Amino acid sequence: MSQRSGEPRRFLADRMLGTLTRYLRFMGYDTMSANSLAPGSTREDTLLLAIAARDGRLLLTRDRELARRGDAQAIYITSEEIMDQIRQMADLGLIEPEIRMSRCSLCNARLRPATAREVRKTPYAPRSARGREFSWCPVCRKLYWMGSHGTSLEQRLKKSPSP
Repeated sequence: MSQRSGEPRRFLADRMLGTLTRYLRFMGYDTMSANSLAPGSTREDTLLLAIAARDGRLLLTRDRELARRGDAQAIYITSEEIMDQIRQMADLGLIEPEIRMSRCSLCNARLRPATAREVRKTPYAPRSARGREFSWCPVCRKLYWMGSHGTSLEQRLKKSPSP
């Protein structure tokens, strides 16, 4: 797989790995989802392999045959459990499991610092913004911050030991 040295890996996840896709994005990894493609194509596997090759992405799949076809450009994710999936990727040296909050969990766009106005105008923002850093997705127009959900996720990642 072509990857420039020093750049983080880029991923393409099949439709069975939606939760892993979101977690990878929370960890700052550029992760495209097959869910962003039009459903129903009988040639979707071939299309996923072509996208991975063209974009220099590593295909993540729960489909053993697709992983075999992808050879070095695909990884078969062995477990259905999210923490096991993350542990597998970390053990393979593909990721460093820590929350970075630099990508939108919904659309994969790069987040930017939120303006005070964006924080104020967002109905679901915490009442007290003191001491918090906020990020904004310019595509989805979604506000992010490290709240209890992010802290809980970070704790889960830290206590997920390698086997």
